[in-house]
Amino acid sequence: MKPLHLMVVVGFLFGHCQSMKDNLPLHHNPSGGFQNPNPAFIKHGFGSLFQWGMTRWKVPHSIDPEDYAPFPIVPNDGKALRDNSSRLSVTWIGHATNLVQIDGINILTDPIWSERCSPVSFAGPKRYTPPGLDLDNLPPIHLVVLSHNHYDHTDLPTLVELEKRFHPQVYIGLGNAKWLRSEGIAKVEELDWWEERTFQNLGVIFTPTQHFSGRSLNDRDESLWGSFVFQGKKHKVYFAGDTGYYTHFKEIGQRFPELDVAILPIGAYEPRWFMSPVHVDPIQAVQAFVDLKAKQMVPMHYGTFVLSDERLDAPLRETQAAFQAQGLSGLKPLKIGESSFF
Repeated sequence: MKPLHLMVVVGFLFGHCQSMKDNLPLHHNPSGGFQNPNPAFIKHGFGSLFQWGMTRWKVPHSIDPEDYAPFPIVPNDGKALRDNSSRLSVTWIGHATNLVQIDGINILTDPIWSERCSPVSFAGPKRYTPPGLDLDNLPPIHLVVLSHNHYDHTDLPTLVELEKRFHPQVYIGLGNAKWLRSEGIAKVEELDWWEERTFQNLGVIFTPTQHFSGRSLNDRDESLWGSFVFQGKKHKVYFAGDTGYYTHFKEIGQRFPELDVAILPIGAYEPRWFMSPVHVDPIQAVQAFVDLKAKQMVPMHYGTFVLSDERLDAPLRETQAAFQAQGLSGLKPLKIGESSFF
């Protein structure tokens, strides 16, 4: 190839690549990985984590919750769930783990049955309340959705066990499929924000959140975080995963009007200087419910692991107070193990 022709080709390729970068969605980082579109988002690093850790001794219950009353757990043998083939239901199993039944499809959100949410089994945050439903009592699990790859939301031992029992379809954000497949999770599909898959006539849409990802010291934000909308024949359900408060709630509500149920996190929010970019507090969770214009709100992400400085029994009280202050209805605070049929 002549030098002039070579320069033209190189120039074309460089310009094409630059154009592709310029046209990236806002949540795609041009340098690789992903980012939050919110220009005011504060990205806390290990320095902030260390700073917070050095102050936790001032909040004894954040580490040793022995002064809490036992959390109410509803015994659930799973029979009604195994017999259900048509009704919409949500069962709170604990933390962000919910069993959603819609159009005869059984979905687990961010399943974790492990004793700890940690890269190792002998250390890390320990479960304060047991799962509300035994694995042996589950109905056949057709679908698993994972909001992001943090250890309390993507629990590998649980996923391996579910793979052995049910071989479910798994949906997760971009950048996660390769390592999950390497761990034996066979049917994994990655989604970008607003991408949709059809699973047995059920629409499954991956929607935005404000959060971050990472499972080690060197993979921060290399994979994508998000939430899910399940769009059935008659009903629509939203599962938020982990998120700070931003405009994405309003956009989701506009794109998917008349959501029947919004499953929203209300815990792991203190201290606010550290947690607010990535975790809503109860007042913000209630505002998210308003933004979504959903009919019912099922709270989650509290009462299971001690991950932050607020008391384990504070999130629900504050959520109920926020509902009352705004004169709202539709709060459905499930106990761990409790099922609600809609």
